[in-house]
Amino acid sequence: MGEGEIRKRLFGTNGVRGIVGQDMNPELVLRIGAALGSMRRGRIAVGRDTRTSGAALASALQAGVMASGSDVVDLGILPTPALQYIVRGRFIAGAMVTASHNPPEYNGVKIIDTDGTEMGDREVIQLEDRLFSHQFELAPWNRVGRQTFAPNLVEEYLAAVPGHFASGTGEGLTVVVDPGSGAGARTTPEILTRMGCRVHTLNATLDGTFPNRAPEPSAEGLEPLAQMVKATHAALGLAHDGDADRTVFVDEKGRYIEENREFALIARSMCREMKGVVVAPVSTSRIIEEVAGESGCSVDYTAVGSIYVARRMMDLIAGGTPVVMGGEGNGGLIYPGHQFCRDGALTAAKMVSLLALSGTPLSEMADSLPRYHMIKEKIRTGDARHLVAGLIERFRSEKPDLTDGMRLNRDDSWALIRASGTEPLVRITVESRRENEAGDLLGEIRDAIRGIAGSRSDPEIP
Repeated sequence: MGEGEIRKRLFGTNGVRGIVGQDMNPELVLRIGAALGSMRRGRIAVGRDTRTSGAALASALQAGVMASGSDVVDLGILPTPALQYIVRGRFIAGAMVTASHNPPEYNGVKIIDTDGTEMGDREVIQLEDRLFSHQFELAPWNRVGRQTFAPNLVEEYLAAVPGHFASGTGEGLTVVVDPGSGAGARTTPEILTRMGCRVHTLNATLDGTFPNRAPEPSAEGLEPLAQMVKATHAALGLAHDGDADRTVFVDEKGRYIEENREFALIARSMCREMKGVVVAPVSTSRIIEEVAGESGCSVDYTAVGSIYVARRMMDLIAGGTPVVMGGEGNGGLIYPGHQFCRDGALTAAKMVSLLALSGTPLSEMADSLPRYHMIKEKIRTGDARHLVAGLIERFRSEKPDLTDGMRLNRDDSWALIRASGTEPLVRITVESRRENEAGDLLGEIRDAIRGIAGSRSDPEIP
């Protein structure tokens, strides 16, 4: 678990989110803006995704920042990683109005630090303290902040991503891009076109109602993408979540590439280019260890959350340890040569480059990866932390990893049990090379939970 996470009252590992008109409203966002502007005096960049509530909430956030005396630069609609790239070294802070992969009725706010990473726990707790105690340093009438508009700054990001690759890298490749009506529609098709790809799109109209699929990419929701890939004889198809910090793929046969396998494909390629460490949360498949080990690289594990991965990468590099890349098994990958945050467009560009250089179809590369079987389950309980503590005691003889919740590591299988930070439930992930072993381990954990619960109906065990 990340430092300070327990003490955070409002923000999770990816900002604060809620249903608009209920627990997410302009009054709350106004106070977030005032707290941020009071903490960080200077110019603050604000962006948003395509959600219908985005303009109202972004306006409220900017009003709070300006009321504190800080200036606002409105970047308009753009992906979260584009905002982060623009903030880095140019602004004192940034704020992104987004609920990422959540349904359209949700929205939220991510706070970005001056280095382009999501604000760390200590600073977020300070912001929350100001928020809840109304400690806002509001400016007098003649010192309120100013608002300027700079949607053109996204050009810096549009140039930076293809700039990591040789000119014409994507020539001869046909790609289908599905931004899901989200912010990636403004950037990814243009980036891949600049790389030389022939780009087809669907769901590329900015629409915060997300009319054709949910903001969360899934195998079922991407069936139209798979069909279009096959119809156009494309080399691959790719899809983003609502704010385009994640990317998932379908191969030329229209098959969905599970996100841990996506991570493994790119990690295998990058580990062949340099030796070092791959950083990933404890929820990541062991396939990453296996492909990294092929080239003499290793994996360093962190708590679950991209900010913890990014900060660990930065710490390792500062200490002289070479870091190849980082990421999560959800399509959110981080490239230290670009920036320390999940970047969906660069992930798309990396996969295009990998295909172009290898000359091997994506389906063949995916099929060459080791096979693992992963099962994920949620158990509802009113006392998730007590349940996890009981499991730690139950399996203490196995010396579980307590980086985030409890991870059991066995020779051919592993399991992660951790309390949700946003819901009254425990998340369980088990993985093994053999499907029956994964099921057996899950059954063992369920039995242990029943023993801890005794005769109570809580938790709800499937």
